[in-house]
Parts: sequence; C-alpha cells; structure tokens
Amino acid sequence: MFQENVLLKHHSNYKIGGLAKYFFEAKSIEEIIKAVEKARLIKTPFFILGGGTNILFNDEGFDGLIIKIKNSRLRQGFGGQAKIKIIKVDAGVFLERLVEESADTGLSGLEWAAGIPGTLGGAIRGNAGAFGGEIKDVIKEVISLDISGLRSKIIKRNNQDCKFNYRSSIFKSNGAKEIIIEASLLLRKGNRKSIETAIKQNINYRKERQPMEYPSLGSTFKNIDAGKIAKKQHKSFELIIKNDPFPVIPAAYLISKAGLNGVSCGGAMISPKHPNFIVNVLNATASDVKNLIALVKKEVYKKFRIDLEEEIEIL
Repeated sequence: MFQENVLLKHHSNYKIGGLAKYFFEAKSIEEIIKAVEKARLIKTPFFILGGGTNILFNDEGFDGLIIKIKNSRLRQGFGGQAKIKIIKVDAGVFLERLVEESADTGLSGLEWAAGIPGTLGGAIRGNAGAFGGEIKDVIKEVISLDISGLRSKIIKRNNQDCKFNYRSSIFKSNGAKEIIIEASLLLRKGNRKSIETAIKQNINYRKERQPMEYPSLGSTFKNIDAGKIAKKQHKSFELIIKNDPFPVIPAAYLISKAGLNGVSCGGAMISPKHPNFIVNVLNATASDVKNLIALVKKEVYKKFRIDLEEEIEIL
C-alpha cells in the first residue's frame, strides 16, 4: 500500500529526517516494479531505501516516492563443493540475520560483518567491510533490476562484473539505474564454535570502541588510501596505517589529531569515543550533522592537506 507523508526519521538509524511525500514497502520484485511504474506514472522522483543505516535524510524530507526494499528470503546452504556452500539471499535481508543463520549452520565467511547494521543490498552496493573483510569476498552472483529504460529488465552479474571497489560497486557508480534484488554467496564450512567466537569478539570490539549508545550511521568518512598519500606525508603516518583491507590511514585518527573529538553542533556530536562517528545525542537535525561534516573536512584539510570523502549518503 502506498502511504503519504511518512516521517523518514522512523526509517533511519540516525533518527533524523523529514516527511516523504510517498512511501512504499516492496516485498517482491513484482512490487518493486509496480512502485517504479507508479513513480513514473505520476512523474515523481523516487529513491531506493534498504535498512536506512547509511542515509542522512534531509530535514525537509523527500518530495517524491521512497521505495523500501523488504524482500527477505534466505535459502540456506546448497550446491557448491564439499567445503563450500552457496546460499541465495534477498537484498532486503538484514546482515545481522544473515550472520546469525550462517553461523548456526556452521558456514564461515561473514564473521567480519558481525555488528554491521543494514541489509545485504546496501552492503553490496557500498561493498561494506570491516576487520579486513568485505562483502565482495563472498559474492558469487548478484541479480539486479535495470530500471533505466522504459521497461525493467533483469541483469545477472558475477563477482568480477560487479566492479567492487573500496566502499563502492557498479551499482553505486551507476547511480539509480539498478535495484539489487538478490545475491548468491559462497561460504565455507567451518567449526561452529570458532565462528561464533569470532562473531562475539567482533561485536565486543564494536561495543568497546564505537559509540553504540547513540543513533549514528557508523563511519561518516572513508579511510584514506595510504598509497595515494605523498611519500613525505606517508612516512609520518607509518605507525597508524592499518589494513582495511588494503593499507589505509584511519579517518578517525585525522579527525582526532585535528582536535575535533567531542565537538558538537546542535544535537549532533563528533564522538570522543570514535571521532569518525557523528552521533545524534539530542534530537539532532540533518543541518547539525552537515555542519559538522563541513567542519571536519575543513579542519582536516587545513592540518593535513587531505580531502576526506563521505562514506554516508545524503538525500
């Protein structure tokens, strides 16, 4: 059912956002196509929403149709080789559920994703990663819906064709031309106890080092590719470079050294616990967050001559 004047803050991990003129939850590919056709019929812009864990909605809301992907089938391990299983997962399945169910059946390969919010579709689009792992590492095939023409069509891509890059993929670089529908993942058979231990360790790491007590979108900025830093600068950063999964300079380090820990604007704050998190501590507005983003980029460039790039998306 199409809804009108839906408050987007209720569909965002940030708890920020104004009204969407129209809103529709699509639970199947047929419903996704129906929603896209409706938007075209009434000549209104539309936006595809997953878990709302990486989107900053504007205070003014969205003067169009939000299509929230809610397909949620997960077909557990079948096919593949003796030590490798293929699982087919709808784009609307949350990573938390995917990690849990894979662990329950003794399938390894997603331990790095423990504690990451959001849906599989969003993770694929932005090539989500943590602890040295990325979603690209387990993708066999992605099925998407090409909506760029007058008639929608199904596209199947193997891993290489998805053109995964650091926090990006062909689905992100193509803009709004495609909607991810489902994916086939390759997971390895493993020891269930070892898998569960790794998951617990990663979740505990997040709780200890990230401000989980406040609404946020996780990392606000991408880490810096150490290979793109001038040799003179690179030497001064050698001790803090980490693999993510290639050598990077943590954005959190740069923000901290710029003296921005705990700086606030309205109800938003640069977390003292993890400076790459801008958290909603007191009914923050999108304007509050955007002001802090601008401040961070300005001060980090002033101190290091490094341009930070947002990892989150602003609508």
